[in-house]
Amino acid sequence: MSVSLPDVERARAAADGRLHRTPLLRSGTLSERLGAEAFLKAELFQRTGSFKVRGVLAKLAALSPAEKERGVISISAGNHAQAVAWGAREEGLDALVVMWRDASPLKKEATRGYGATVDDSPADPAAAFERLEQLVAETGRTLVHPFDDPVVIAGQGTVGLEVVEDVPDVDVVLVPCGGGGLVAGVAAAVKALRPKARVVAVEPELSSALHEGLRAGRPVPVTPRSAADALSAPFAGGAALALCRELGVESVLVSERELVEAFRWLYARAKLACELGAAAATAALLAGRVAVEPGQKVVAVVSGGNVGPEQAAAILASR
Repeated sequence: MSVSLPDVERARAAADGRLHRTPLLRSGTLSERLGAEAFLKAELFQRTGSFKVRGVLAKLAALSPAEKERGVISISAGNHAQAVAWGAREEGLDALVVMWRDASPLKKEATRGYGATVDDSPADPAAAFERLEQLVAETGRTLVHPFDDPVVIAGQGTVGLEVVEDVPDVDVVLVPCGGGGLVAGVAAAVKALRPKARVVAVEPELSSALHEGLRAGRPVPVTPRSAADALSAPFAGGAALALCRELGVESVLVSERELVEAFRWLYARAKLACELGAAAATAALLAGRVAVEPGQKVVAVVSGGNVGPEQAAAILASR
C-alpha cells in the first residue's frame, strides 16, 4: 500500500486541530554558508517534543471501536513512546510501550507521565522488537507501529505539507531518518506538490537502516550504535523503503562528530535545543554531504527536542 497526497491531507484533517503548526525559521548564517536560502523546520516545538505525534494521531483516528477497546501497544526509543502515550490519553485508551534498558530515562519518565505502561526489559532494539511480537500475541493489543505503517507515514507527511505551504518553491528537503517513516511521508507530500524537489534522508553512519535497506532493495537488520537514540531503528520499514524507492529519495550518512557539531551549531546559532538525532539534516548541510546550488531554497527538518540535560551539557562541553 502506497501513500498519496490525499492520504496525507486526510491525516491532517484527522488531527482535528490538535497539532501545533511548527515554525519554519530562516537561518541567515546557514544561508550565507551555503550560498542558498536555508530554513529549519522546527519540529522540536511539536506536541510531546517531536514530529511523532502526527503519525500517532492519524493512526488512532483510523482505529475501529474494537481495536481501541483492546488497547494499543508500540515500541520506541522514546519519541514515539511519548506520542503514543499522549495520544492514547487524549483518546481515553490504555497504552503499553516496549522500550529497552538503556533508552533515555527522561523519555521513559515522560512516557509514564502521559499515562502509558512501559516494558523496558529488553536489552537492545532488536530484542525489543522480539518482545513486541510476543506481547502483541499475548495481549491482543492493537499495534501502533513507529514507522512501518502507511497511516503513520501519512501522518508524518503533514510535515512535508507545511514545508511546501511555507516555501512553495522549495528545492531540497533534508530529513533525519531512523526507520524511514518521516522521510517517506515527507517525500509523499513534497513530491506530489513539488515534483522536481529533492528529498534527502540523513542517517548516522552508525545507525544506517534506511541506507542499507535502499542498497539491498529490502529491509535488512542493522545494529544501531549511534549516540543519536532517536534514529536507532534496527531495520527500515518495508512500506517506507518502497515509497522512498518509488519517489527517488536520496540517502546520505553523517558521522558522530558531524552530528555533535550540528547539535552545537543549532544550539549556539539557531537557539534550538534539539536532540542529537534531530540535528542530522543540519549536519549533512554543514558537512557538505549534500550538494546545494547557489540560490536554491533548502529546508532541514529539526525533528525533535527530547534531550536530557546531562547529555546536552556533555555535548556542548565536548571539544
